[in-house]
Amino acid sequence: MSLMYTVLCADVLAADDLIRNDKVQAIIGPLTSAEAEYIAYLGNRTLTPILSLAPVSAALAPSLTPFFLHTAPIASSQAKLIAAILDMFKWRTASLIYEDSTYGAGITPELVYILQGYNTRVTDSLALPIDATESYLDTLLYHLKENSTRVFIVHMLPDLAARVFHRASVANMMSDGYVWIATAGIGSAVDSLGPDRFHDMQGVVTFRPYVPATDRVMNFTVRFKERFLLENSGIRDVPNPSVPLLWAYDTAWSLAAAINKYSVSSSTPGTGRTLLGAVLNTTFDGLAGRFRLVNGQLQLSTYEVVNIIGKSARTVGFWTPESGIFKNLKATNEKGIKQILWPGDLAIAPSGWSMSSTGRPLRIAVPSRLGFNQLVEVSYSLRTNTSFVTGYCIDVFDALVKNLPYPVAYQYVPSTIYSSYEELLSLVFEKKADVMVGDTTISMSRMNKVAFTMPFTDTGLSMIVVLKKDSSGSMWIFLQPLTSTLWITSLAFFFLTGFVVWAIEHRINPEFHGTPWQQFGIIFYFAFSTLVFSHKEKLESNLSRFVVIVWVFVVLILTSSYTASLTSMLTVQRLQPTVTSVQDLLRNGDRVGYQNGSIVKYWLEEMGFHKKDLLGYVEVEEYAEALQRGSGNGGVSAIVDEVPYLKIFLSKYCEGYTMVGPTYKLGGFGFAFPIGSPMAHDVSQAIMTPAVQQEMAWIERKWFGDPGACESKSGGINSFRLSFSNFGRCRCRGCTHGLNALAAPSTPSQPSIIKKQIGEYERDGRWSNLLQEDG
Repeated sequence: MSLMYTVLCADVLAADDLIRNDKVQAIIGPLTSAEAEYIAYLGNRTLTPILSLAPVSAALAPSLTPFFLHTAPIASSQAKLIAAILDMFKWRTASLIYEDSTYGAGITPELVYILQGYNTRVTDSLALPIDATESYLDTLLYHLKENSTRVFIVHMLPDLAARVFHRASVANMMSDGYVWIATAGIGSAVDSLGPDRFHDMQGVVTFRPYVPATDRVMNFTVRFKERFLLENSGIRDVPNPSVPLLWAYDTAWSLAAAINKYSVSSSTPGTGRTLLGAVLNTTFDGLAGRFRLVNGQLQLSTYEVVNIIGKSARTVGFWTPESGIFKNLKATNEKGIKQILWPGDLAIAPSGWSMSSTGRPLRIAVPSRLGFNQLVEVSYSLRTNTSFVTGYCIDVFDALVKNLPYPVAYQYVPSTIYSSYEELLSLVFEKKADVMVGDTTISMSRMNKVAFTMPFTDTGLSMIVVLKKDSSGSMWIFLQPLTSTLWITSLAFFFLTGFVVWAIEHRINPEFHGTPWQQFGIIFYFAFSTLVFSHKEKLESNLSRFVVIVWVFVVLILTSSYTASLTSMLTVQRLQPTVTSVQDLLRNGDRVGYQNGSIVKYWLEEMGFHKKDLLGYVEVEEYAEALQRGSGNGGVSAIVDEVPYLKIFLSKYCEGYTMVGPTYKLGGFGFAFPIGSPMAHDVSQAIMTPAVQQEMAWIERKWFGDPGACESKSGGINSFRLSFSNFGRCRCRGCTHGLNALAAPSTPSQPSIIKKQIGEYERDGRWSNLLQEDG
């Protein structure tokens, strides 16, 4: 071996002295994060390679400290493994407890970022001082116990972690329902833990870099124990060498191998850079696995997932970035994990959260309202002094909870009739209520206070107007079944057919002879006589007979379609909406109704309506009465409301009203939970399941009726006997294309009006403002 000065150093001042005075060419160390950062910049300035196993922060990037080589896996590399475990058991919230040091804080940004991709939140991120007292730990654990999250991620060095688990055991937080996941800093030292520490960590899931049990490792373990007993004769129970110890051995070996392989000596020009390059190019199978540095960082490919049970750690799975979590190294396609025994000797994976720290049922806030009782209704029994809640929203929530993968105990707590929806949402925000169930519209301002489920109703804002009979028409109605283009085309073909037949027959058929005027009359008469199949001329040419056959077939279709279309115009009584769009209301200065206490009033004001033209109502009956009076008689020309309310109105008032105009997007109705509650995510998932969708459809028919029945009833045909006056004044302007008139909808769509209206809102910016304010 070439003469080199390589020192194992754990002290900053000693490292500085060795570099300056003893002229060492490389340093292995230090062992703490704080010292590593200083020595890294010292080695960078003096061109001395520093090989360190200490946990480091992201600040020590290879581009900034190229002479600092990290020969232990970086802590943030465990973030994807933690996220994979949480996702496997469907845990959507977790609390992070980490050591208040460079090592502890290093994992936080990466972990939070990775978990976001799995739709998982870190509800608490708590830093523990290294010298935290028992009283401090008890206070922190009590705070965590009061929250609903029961999944805890522990990232710290073994000594502090042992104290945390001991205090958690005392606080009864190592029992049923709790989940503890410890990072590799703890998992790597599991084999060296004492019996008392194992007792406090029962059910903990942790992981460590996978070290194959090779012959070299076995031989090293034997030699390590012999040497340990030789130097510590009073100790009988010798632990196995930990993974960090194996990394330290491989680190020293890599430096020695680099010096030998590349013949680096103290006399070599540019020794520091030469030695740095030699170590970076050194690759070998070490005790802890494959030793390979990429950008100055040890590359670790496999983690071992272990479960602490009894007095040992049992391997339950493995993880690689490429394959994820799998049970066996020899069968990476066998996804999943082996049976885990959780805290409290629980074999079934906990739900990861608790409905309440005291175990009481969930408190469900329910609004008491007037009107639209199909959605939510609160009734009271004076005899028993109890309250009952019913309605569409209640039935939907019951169906969703029934389909959750875990049991939920809850009770409905009706509010007073004077409580507003915002006040009830504030109760959820302040955690005085656990959920709010009702016809609660999702909006952006409300989403800043609570977590909504996905909408469980139709989303959108539309309007109801009165239908009126269309009495327009004229005595020329018999011309309306055909368009002008079709009339002209038909007449042209009448003359063309007569001329073709004449051209074929007049040379051989005496009936087509005569003066020019007579022959012109024959052409005209023959063509139109085919309309009623009354032509008397005998045809002698087969060609002319073929032409007439084709033409008669065309005339048959044309007359049948004309007759059907004219019949529908004279006999079908049609209804038309009095208003077709919001622009009509604004243009005419009509009054518009809305539901008291809703956000619809704000929307209408943003659309351009004056406050004096907006009238608020509570009951469904008030809607109908106001529409019948009309805008000129103290009523309104239209009711604007959210689609579920309009469906309730139409289910009761089926005839004489219709929903028209474009549907402006709103958030719809959602159930409100405290921000961070995993139950909001679980309920949203339940809404999407096919079984729940079918049950929700049945619940909607139960409370709102069958929408198809109303459509068939309102779309019926009212026929009456014809009289002479019918040909002077038409009852209705029907369809203008044959039999399609019978199938035409009673409420025509307005695509041009919709496009025009949306365009106007996009141009003046009101559309975007509405979306920003109300979601």
